[in-house]
Amino acid sequence: MSFMQTFLHQCPFVAGGFNQQPVRVSCCSSSVTVVKENAVSKSTERSEIRLGLPSKGRMASDTLDLLKDCQLSVRQTNPRQYVADIPQIANLEVWFQRPKDIVRKLVSGDLDLGIVGLDTFSEYGQGNEDLIIVHDALAYGDCRLSLAIPKYGIFESINSLKELAQMPQWSAEKPLRVATGFTYLSPKFLKENGIEHVAFSTADGALEAAPAMGIADAIVDLVSSGTTLKENNLKEIEGGVLLESQAVMVASKKSLIQRKGLLDITHEILERFEAHLKAIDQFTVVANMRGSSTEEVAERILSQPSLSGLQGPTISPVFHKVNGVSTPDYYAIVICVPKKKLYKSVQQLRAIGGSGVLVSPLTYIFDEETPRWNELLSKLGL
Repeated sequence: MSFMQTFLHQCPFVAGGFNQQPVRVSCCSSSVTVVKENAVSKSTERSEIRLGLPSKGRMASDTLDLLKDCQLSVRQTNPRQYVADIPQIANLEVWFQRPKDIVRKLVSGDLDLGIVGLDTFSEYGQGNEDLIIVHDALAYGDCRLSLAIPKYGIFESINSLKELAQMPQWSAEKPLRVATGFTYLSPKFLKENGIEHVAFSTADGALEAAPAMGIADAIVDLVSSGTTLKENNLKEIEGGVLLESQAVMVASKKSLIQRKGLLDITHEILERFEAHLKAIDQFTVVANMRGSSTEEVAERILSQPSLSGLQGPTISPVFHKVNGVSTPDYYAIVICVPKKKLYKSVQQLRAIGGSGVLVSPLTYIFDEETPRWNELLSKLGL
């Protein structure tokens, strides 16, 4: 076997190919130029629609839960595989990726849709005009990207971003040292807020330790409850929040316009999300009530502030026979009530004559058309 045959046999990634570009490779002190197959994205050639989902962590499990709640369960035959499908939606591939790679592959055209945190989308999307937010509030993954400084030393009396910017210590020779993993959003934010002399560094692991170790004056990191900051003698300051984040559904604008079938799939997923999220913490309340007419019963119900429902109560006669004649002495009332107002609403129903009150959770509330769909079409110029 020749040297080249041996090399290709031992390096299948070269034999299998990626780019048709010459690459210098050193092997066993010998140097050889090999040609890799063209790796120019073939995204325009594929017919399948690709949805990128987070591959690990809380964001991944919460995303799968949301899809399941919307009757869009992801089918993954092997947990080690990075590709799956959703049986309810034909021609849709699900690709499990790191969140930052989802954003990058939306830009490159290797994915069409994705679900990531707004912080990740903003950091790695970097204002790319081809990226578009389809749903901006999926109701999980809540956190904030925030600037934090020590509670002690020269920062003890500093409680706002304005005060931090006005500190005389910062200069070109001695800049404010900030440790962060957000190397796009952080410089942009501090520059916009008048802090010019800043030196940024990245750190692996917990950033909260950086100020105590003396390698940073401040950090910019994601904060949920703020407990970790407090335990490390750090504090957030007024005006120091860069971004309020939660899970969002995003897409490639180019794909939405050009890829056949993508708009229809996006519409279906968006409607399912909207219907489910609108129904969260809503209950259907059904009760019977004596009355002389639907109008008279409606007057009594609408006199109570917690019984108006989404658009008003639904009232229908309940018939029973009296001396062989069907008579509507009772009326059935159906209303939607927020969870936090449930008990108060039941009390008000009883107070105006309601009885036999039944309560059941809502799964979906479908509007005539979801406002976010119309907003999306407007952004696309359709």
